[in-house]
Amino acid sequence: MGFFDHLQKKGSKAIKPEPPQIRKEIETLPATRKVLVPQRSRSNTPVNRNLKVAKPSKLADRARLSPAPKVRKRANSEQPPLESDSDDDGSDPNLDQHGKRVKLDEDVYYDASRQICCQSAFLDEDAGTPPMVHASSIASPSMPAKYKLAFPMDAESSAISVQYPSASGGEKYQLVVPIQSDDFKPLEDIREAIGVITEFYLSTDDKTILKDDSHGLLRRLRRAVDKGAGIDYANLILEWNETIIKLRRNGDIVRIIKIVECLDLRLIERILTQTYSRIVSPRVGLLRQYENGTDNVYGELLPKFISDILRKDTKLKSNSVFVDLGSGVGNVVLQAALEVGCESWGCEMMENACDLAELQEREFKARCWLWGLTVGDIHLERGDFLENATIGKVLQKADVVLINNQAFTPELNDRLTSHFLDLKEGCKVVSLKSFVPSGHKITSRNLNSAYNVLEVVEKRYYSACVSWTDAPGSYFVSTKDSSKLKAFAQKNSK
Repeated sequence: MGFFDHLQKKGSKAIKPEPPQIRKEIETLPATRKVLVPQRSRSNTPVNRNLKVAKPSKLADRARLSPAPKVRKRANSEQPPLESDSDDDGSDPNLDQHGKRVKLDEDVYYDASRQICCQSAFLDEDAGTPPMVHASSIASPSMPAKYKLAFPMDAESSAISVQYPSASGGEKYQLVVPIQSDDFKPLEDIREAIGVITEFYLSTDDKTILKDDSHGLLRRLRRAVDKGAGIDYANLILEWNETIIKLRRNGDIVRIIKIVECLDLRLIERILTQTYSRIVSPRVGLLRQYENGTDNVYGELLPKFISDILRKDTKLKSNSVFVDLGSGVGNVVLQAALEVGCESWGCEMMENACDLAELQEREFKARCWLWGLTVGDIHLERGDFLENATIGKVLQKADVVLINNQAFTPELNDRLTSHFLDLKEGCKVVSLKSFVPSGHKITSRNLNSAYNVLEVVEKRYYSACVSWTDAPGSYFVSTKDSSKLKAFAQKNSK
């Protein structure tokens, strides 16, 4: 299930944006963004540039499983086939002749001090499944009103475990399909996880073997689904598990992750989506209990949009402090902690959202360990962010403050603006509505106004950026800069 699918159903209440108020020039972001991706495929799917070429390991000598038990010929399962893996032509225009990665997007900041690999997660002595919500607990044959067997002729093979890159035990799944199309899909979740691991954790040679069009494991998994062959599918998952365990023990996976300079958005989204689908989606009804027309209207900024804000607009670093005011279920707080590795704070006053945010934090940390990745410190506060003393202190050291104020009342926006006087110089405030009125000028009568210390730039976001609409819109990046106010004061003091 895709990110925030429950919040984007047709017929949901949309928040109508007010006409934007701006003070400065408009700077438009490109509609498409180049990302660091692996090798180019003929299917035009975006691919990874994050990984330098490591010395490849060979899978040719890996231990093969014994042939799968013979199964009766039967009609195909109703489960739709796995997506076809893309053909790899071996070309990679973003690698130089020596195989070194060439940075494509100069607007994106890369933090050389960020340590992405959690090396202890790959050690056998630290093995064990962290406390987490397994897929089998949210989708199983024991829920007949919502799920049915994906391979009804092979019911005895419906329980499997899928291995992730770290030494932690695998995640438990039941091979079922949802009756309603918008419910969690275990086979799709498995396919996505294996695909992301293959792209970002394996060497070029290992990846090529697994993605071979004729005999690669990914293609054989798709064929097993097409044929409704549950026993074959379960045996192929065992083969996948043995392969990943061997590559980890050989040190090949750690060597790849240790040279990653920044995480690809697809990997970030996979972890966020897994966390959300296991914690929020089963309880999403709690988020619809809000009063329309108040400050407590729920809506989310989606990962693609947040990634641009973190990397392009604010160039956040791992030693920075990020604050999300009105953080909801904590998605943005978690993304900043993973994508940038920074100290990440959130404050929310809706009790149901706070409860889900705390559950998400625990699940998210367990899953980052499962994927072998480090995250920054995460802090979630409850209550009114204008009254919370802890948040008040944190704002004084914050480097970036995010405020989804699309549905805030004018009174709350005005109260927020007065708090910006306490921000440190250079702090950036990202919002969906400008805090500075159009045409504002510094005068002797408004010297104490917070408007005077904010330099505002309007930007544009495009589709798949917010949960309440697919239409494009505006957002604003304000920088705390007192230089013009000081210059005005000096000039008029003579």
